[in-house]
Amino acid sequence: MSDEQMNDSTFGRLFIIMIIAMTIMTVIIVALAIWAASDVNSRLDERSSLENTNAVAERISPVGQFSATTVAAAPAVAAAPLSGEQAYASCAACHANGTLNAPIVGDQAAWSQRLAKGIETLYTNAIGGIGSMPAKGGNSALSDDDVRKAVDYMLEQSK
Repeated sequence: MSDEQMNDSTFGRLFIIMIIAMTIMTVIIVALAIWAASDVNSRLDERSSLENTNAVAERISPVGQFSATTVAAAPAVAAAPLSGEQAYASCAACHANGTLNAPIVGDQAAWSQRLAKGIETLYTNAIGGIGSMPAKGGNSALSDDDVRKAVDYMLEQSK
């Protein structure tokens, strides 16, 4: 064998050994990178999960604390009595245009039919609701007296 053939054969063996060594090193580096990334991701996921849980708990926690010893009784404030016309403002949504078959204010025939059953029945129905009309016309802030005044106003306007 000549020197030239020996150099070629040595070079070939060394080249193959270097390729194999670099491939093994690449595989080891990739495996280490995957292991390190998964370890970091799992720690980040745990931390993120804990932070999210804490953030949600903070967002939904009560704004203040209630203490029965610090609450003073609110002074009773009597609502100013309304006139019949003012109370009717709550009724006008339906009784001004006949929504849900409500008798229209000014329709004497419709109101006389209802009045024929008695004024107390009319008051009771207005306060408690009847058919599709909710109690107090849907305005629970009205007192029974306010509702009576509104009924009286509507009857007066329908004569």
